[in-house]
Amino acid sequence: MNAADKTHSKARVEREQEPRWPAAAALIAAGCMYWGLPDELSVGPRWLLLAIILVLLAPLAITHRSGRHRLNHGLAVIADGILTIFLIGSLIFLVQGLSSHREAPAALLRSAAGLWITNVLVFALWYWRLDAGGPHAREHAAGPIRSAFLFPQMTRPEGGTDGVAWSPQFVDYLFLAFNTSTAFSPTDTAVLSRGAKLAMMAQALISLLILALLAARAVNIL
Repeated sequence: MNAADKTHSKARVEREQEPRWPAAAALIAAGCMYWGLPDELSVGPRWLLLAIILVLLAPLAITHRSGRHRLNHGLAVIADGILTIFLIGSLIFLVQGLSSHREAPAALLRSAAGLWITNVLVFALWYWRLDAGGPHAREHAAGPIRSAFLFPQMTRPEGGTDGVAWSPQFVDYLFLAFNTSTAFSPTDTAVLSRGAKLAMMAQALISLLILALLAARAVNIL
């Protein structure tokens, strides 16, 4: 091993490693939230999304542990894409249900709240999976990661604590997604890439639409 390889290996060892269970928990939580929707707002049977997620979790775990990271990344993108399709489909049904008054007010409010939470989880998963090449690429970056987001920790001169290089993990992206859905802005995190800006615009638009529907229904109830 030459000097360059030793330096690269050292950079890998010193970078913070990330557990995968928070992202898996978010996938399951999104499926459970969808299962709680009424049949009129569900794309297919309500259990279908959770069943797809549970089926995909096994190969996701196997490919991660076996080091087949490209396949793992592809499967995760498929899972996130399916989540997004179901979310958009139910949002369309929610808008139709508001105008046609097919759902009781209480059920419609619960459904909107569930879709809002699902929106946060879906985009957190997208940010976590795609930013800087994904979690595996971030963990094994030889130098500073090429993130689409400038987190405050990245601006520290030492780059981390206890000699370990800091890199964003799922909770950081979840916090970013939550802020986008509540404040309609990234708050403490700067957005650097155009793709990330478009994704955050889409998330904020979905959140704003859901909150507008909640407000409209609340006015009708009052």
